[in-house]
Amino acid sequence: AKEDNTHTGYHHDDRIIPTKQKPLDEEVARQSALSEYWRANLHLLGFLLAIWFVVSFGFGIILADTLDSFTVLGFPLGFWFAQQGGIYVFVVLIFVYVFRMQQIDKKFGLDDGEYIPEEAPMNKSEDMS
Repeated sequence: AKEDNTHTGYHHDDRIIPTKQKPLDEEVARQSALSEYWRANLHLLGFLLAIWFVVSFGFGIILADTLDSFTVLGFPLGFWFAQQGGIYVFVVLIFVYVFRMQQIDKKFGLDDGEYIPEEAPMNKSEDMS
């Protein structure tokens, strides 16, 4: 007879006592995947924030005097970064973040509309009744 190892209960005296626990290896794999997902997300955020910091603070403030020897549309480059460049780079970084997070979501099987949490949080309006 083929043994079925897919149950989620304890085996005791040839009876299966049902439980609500997932098998340990599934839970460990799930936690590992979630940890890897958040690691990828935080790595991306850190990288993009570092770029934004260098552009807005580095180019717009620290290196502004050096960059002012160059011009963009008739304006000194350091001034341009302080007034416009940081904002433009920030908007571009938002689009880069969305694009990369879609790739990360697909990699981990979390595409939009496909992920349904096991236990959805209860609405606060339902809690009031």
